[in-house]
Amino acid sequence: MSTLLLVIDPQNDFCDLPAHTLSAPGVSPSVVQPALPVPGADADLLRLAHWLTTHASQVDAVTVTLDSHLRFDIAHPDFWRTADGAPVAPFTPITAQDVRDGRFVTAAPAHASRALAYLDALRARGRHAHMVWPVHCELGTWGHGVHPAFQQAIAEWQRQRLRAITTVIKGTNPWTEHYSALQAAVPDPQDPGTALNGDLLRQVSSASQVILAGEASSHCVRYTVLDLLEHLPEDAARRLVLLTDCTSPVPGFEADHARLLAALQQAGATLACSTDFTPAH
Repeated sequence: MSTLLLVIDPQNDFCDLPAHTLSAPGVSPSVVQPALPVPGADADLLRLAHWLTTHASQVDAVTVTLDSHLRFDIAHPDFWRTADGAPVAPFTPITAQDVRDGRFVTAAPAHASRALAYLDALRARGRHAHMVWPVHCELGTWGHGVHPAFQQAIAEWQRQRLRAITTVIKGTNPWTEHYSALQAAVPDPQDPGTALNGDLLRQVSSASQVILAGEASSHCVRYTVLDLLEHLPEDAARRLVLLTDCTSPVPGFEADHARLLAALQQAGATLACSTDFTPAH
């Protein structure tokens, strides 16, 4: 029996950390402000840290995915302008038709054809609309780092179990979003890092039980789950367990959180609270 804990994007930029944790001597407050805080994420990851610490001996492997972006990114505001040249605000959806109609343009005209091709491909895949997000999880920043309590928990797990966690970096390609840990929203044929992650899929496939948690349930957790359900054997879904009190949705996307739960239930996966769930071993 082997148990894998797969944690999606447990990063500072997604956490509604309390104010007293965001101060550091000699550090500007702007450096330590979450860029895209998800209400409930701090509590989610505190519960997950406690769960992992409690059940460390029953968890055989830990994989943590990290959303990892550059400042210049098709899903960040600097990439786009409105028709009159004004900045595009975060949380603005942009469709291929918007671009064709001139409502939005790329800040650099040379990027227009590639961006339009991406938006067309995204629409053809039919999963989600393109969204402009605040700059978040920028490589090398505080926001890219792991939630402090969960970071401490995985450090202690490694010390106890004398084995390393696995880290999956996703999102460094600036031409495509990468919600799912398994693949980018539109894989780039020139970038293997955006294609289906066979190593991660094999790791999940080989585990007897896969515990899922992380942020956010409406986006990166949800699309990771959808890809797992698509690419795993049908009976493998019964080995998936979502810790429902260790994940939360982006505000305004609560319906997508509900769709995640429904997809897992329909596939035969387990939904459980961390306070009630003990991994099989």
